[in-house]
Amino acid sequence: MNKTRTSNKRRWFATPYAIWIAAFTILPLIVIFQYALTDEAGRFTTQNILAVFSPVHWKAFIFSLEIAAGCTVICILLAYPMVLAMRRLGLGRRGFALFIIILPMWMNFILRILAWQMILSNNGVLNFLLTKLGFAPVAVANTGTAIMIGVVYDYLQYMILPIFNSIMEIDQDVIEAARDLGAGSLTVFFRIILPLSVPGLLSGIVMVFVPSMTSFVISDILGGGKLQLIGNVIEQEFITSANWHLGAGISVALMLFVLIGMAFTSKNNVEGRESAIW
Repeated sequence: MNKTRTSNKRRWFATPYAIWIAAFTILPLIVIFQYALTDEAGRFTTQNILAVFSPVHWKAFIFSLEIAAGCTVICILLAYPMVLAMRRLGLGRRGFALFIIILPMWMNFILRILAWQMILSNNGVLNFLLTKLGFAPVAVANTGTAIMIGVVYDYLQYMILPIFNSIMEIDQDVIEAARDLGAGSLTVFFRIILPLSVPGLLSGIVMVFVPSMTSFVISDILGGGKLQLIGNVIEQEFITSANWHLGAGISVALMLFVLIGMAFTSKNNVEGRESAIW
């Protein structure tokens, strides 16, 4: 009897969450799929989804994939040295270190990107400093490099935090035992730290790759509207062209690609946990 009451209480506590999911996740998805699978006359069609393979859209899709993959790799290369340095300096358990990492996230997203626009512009801070140091100015504004800098800056924290949590859970005695057996720093990293931090790494990949793949504001500001990501194409179809059917179709195609990637990552996440245990 008590178990039944407890179960009923848990269901009541879960009700607000279920309402939230239904109102802000399931219903919007139903609307998006309805637009994606119909034309303006309401007839069923798959052309809106297959439109992602048209030359213009496919070019934007591939460019988005390159930006997302490049951003993810750079974030991994930056996150591991930073987290390992924090662990070695004993900063891992101090709240101040994490506070510094997440501090930029407290600032408005648009303001942060506009700040980078001022830094990377032809007459911006970067070229001013280069000129003062005797170097030639560089043309970074409105390029893929500027977009890459923007996405790395914006999503680096989402790679650091899960890797930080995974590495901080590694027992120091395991690392010391490996060193006592003659393992060098690289061996310790590739044979102990990296395998044990795979779950955090895979979580970071999902948290960085997916939003950087679907971003459009960063490319609008730092790319000057000259370089189109797939997110920009979807935005234009909804807002500029008012073609909700095509915009929804491309969104669904992108969603399917992301879900396939997440399913692959989740599978490897489980395998990583099992291999780390054994």
